[in-house]
Amino acid sequence: MRFAAEVSDLELADYQRAVRLLLRHPLITATWPDEKTLPRIRRFAADLRGDLSEAFGYRLELHGATARLVRTADRLRTDRPAVSRTGRPFDRQRYAYLSLCLATLGRAGIQITLSELAEAVAVDAGRITGLGLDPDSGADRRAFVDAVAWLEERGVLRLADGSSSAWASDPGAGEALYDVARDAVLALFRPPRVLQHIDSVTALLDRSLSSSGNAERRAAAQAARRAVLEQPVVYYDDVSAEVGNHLRGQALAADLFRLTGLRLERRAEGVLLVDTAGWSAERFPGTGSVAQAAVLLAVAIADRVSDPDGRRTRRMPVPDPAEAREKLIGQIDAGLPAGVPLGLDSGETTEDEAAEAENPEWRLPLITDSFLREATAEILHRYGSAFGAAWHADPGRLRTEAVGLLTRFGAVLPVPGGVLARPLIGRYRSTVAQVRQRTLF
Repeated sequence: MRFAAEVSDLELADYQRAVRLLLRHPLITATWPDEKTLPRIRRFAADLRGDLSEAFGYRLELHGATARLVRTADRLRTDRPAVSRTGRPFDRQRYAYLSLCLATLGRAGIQITLSELAEAVAVDAGRITGLGLDPDSGADRRAFVDAVAWLEERGVLRLADGSSSAWASDPGAGEALYDVARDAVLALFRPPRVLQHIDSVTALLDRSLSSSGNAERRAAAQAARRAVLEQPVVYYDDVSAEVGNHLRGQALAADLFRLTGLRLERRAEGVLLVDTAGWSAERFPGTGSVAQAAVLLAVAIADRVSDPDGRRTRRMPVPDPAEAREKLIGQIDAGLPAGVPLGLDSGETTEDEAAEAENPEWRLPLITDSFLREATAEILHRYGSAFGAAWHADPGRLRTEAVGLLTRFGAVLPVPGGVLARPLIGRYRSTVAQVRQRTLF
């Protein structure tokens, strides 16, 4: 056994749960995600620190009442936004306020009032073109309170008195006093590089070069394990040959099962880790109208691709991922201070670029927007009572959100005019879907 070697069979299930908790919640405090998690992590701290470093290249840091898993990033991702308590993804304004809150708290003492925090953030935001924080603006106050609530939910700020909602309604009539968890503040913002010294967001990605064959193989094995954990499905065509070799090997499945208690499912096109323990933040199929529509769309797409009596589905080459990656890099780098050089080429070949060179003509079935519209209309007609009036009134939004969910799970790939059906869609071929009807009384 390469991992959890010192963990007894009686404790293995608890150890695997601790691994899953850390992977889902890289920041753990005395109260986040609950009061039992931090003691569980501390119980296995030594084994966790060694195994997570060797298996994935992650670093576990424990300071005071805080545990932080510092991950190694292989690629930029947009599918894991911070969200407010109402489930609304953070926009640029909220991310900016969150960063400025952390900067202020790093200089603060052990307590701070909400109005003091807002005043300090407003001063810093006023120096940033296009940002600002106007206490008289309801939109600005709500965005600021969302950032504060995100910190409060994770135990970085602990409410000692008052209410942030009252301040959001009227800054002059409400106030809140917070205790500041200094350990959590310092652990939360730990960039791998000094930000003043980087010229592009790509500098935050791991770009260390291996100096020997053994080191290269170890790095490829870690990249393979990270890919399985970080992505709902990993296609062999999306990774380099070295990583693909490890994905196909038997050791990967045994290692991940020993660490997480989850089993690897392998198919001709790729692999996925089957979530039987509910550790993922989002699951598919899931609950809710969007998830129900998504799985029904997946069934319709699978049937369309495999229908022997229907019109043959047109196949298209997979778009060059480098174009989307460069566009995303440019959007992020646009937030750097003026005068800083943006998007400099590192001169290295990334894992994705190596995969592109090996698979220039990988073609997938095209599912047109018109088919998706018709399929969504048919879903609403057939399962009408399972979807609320708001979805019937706006089927376009239901289709967009359902396709977005399928995209996040690697089932489809958006292209102009529709989506490309990826191999995961084949799991739902000839599936008989049942939708839970809404209770009226």
